[in-house]
Amino acid sequence: MKVVILAGGFGTRISEESHLKPKPMIEIGDKPILWHIMKLYSHYGFNEFIICCGYRQHIIKEWFANYYLHNSDVTFDFTSSNHMTTHNNVAEPWKVTLVDTGFNTMTGGRIKRIKEYIGEETFMLTYGDGVADIDIKDLIKFHQKNQRLATLTAVQPAGRFGLANINNNNEVVSFVEKPVGDGSWINGGFFVLESKIFDYIEGDQIIWEREPLESLAAEKQLIAYKHYGFWRPMDNLRDKNVLEELWKLEKAPWKIWK
Repeated sequence: MKVVILAGGFGTRISEESHLKPKPMIEIGDKPILWHIMKLYSHYGFNEFIICCGYRQHIIKEWFANYYLHNSDVTFDFTSSNHMTTHNNVAEPWKVTLVDTGFNTMTGGRIKRIKEYIGEETFMLTYGDGVADIDIKDLIKFHQKNQRLATLTAVQPAGRFGLANINNNNEVVSFVEKPVGDGSWINGGFFVLESKIFDYIEGDQIIWEREPLESLAAEKQLIAYKHYGFWRPMDNLRDKNVLEELWKLEKAPWKIWK
């Protein structure tokens, strides 16, 4: 099953770094967050990726072009044939297709543009800026069991602030540190989709999260897989710093691979 990753947006809310590179190429540790997402899928045996590129797409293409070289020991023989030999390669078992889906194309339009690479197959889709410790195989089983055109992963993000519990006498009884949401579920990405979803996308300016998902929901063809574990998007610099610190301390919940 192929994995499609949306990696073409501008990342305006993290402009401190995204003015230099696409948001999915912003690094956590010494690797782009895109790499972290791909490692999650690869852990479960899904190694064929289609990356929807747009803004500064050349940076993504150059990174993948150099990935094999950067992860190998190399001998350059300049004495006669100018030959290069690689040793001890530790590159991933990935097949990666990088598709130019347009500079100003919306999320739905980007998905529509990779239709020819999917054919009639079931496929997975996620955003290029969010990590989770989601069980991908369980997600797929859930999708297959429910037999809908689309499954999204629903999450309850942690609150930005701690809560003070106050009684009727205005006394602070206790504090709750960054509680999980307010009981609401949001779209966390990590979709499993049937190829018929392409019929719900008309063109480049269609936003996937609006008309297509709303239509699928109205037709009872959209179901939610509730994920209770770790999930975090990299919406802004603060999020980036949190993820960076978790990785640095070797406490990154999304790192389920060895």
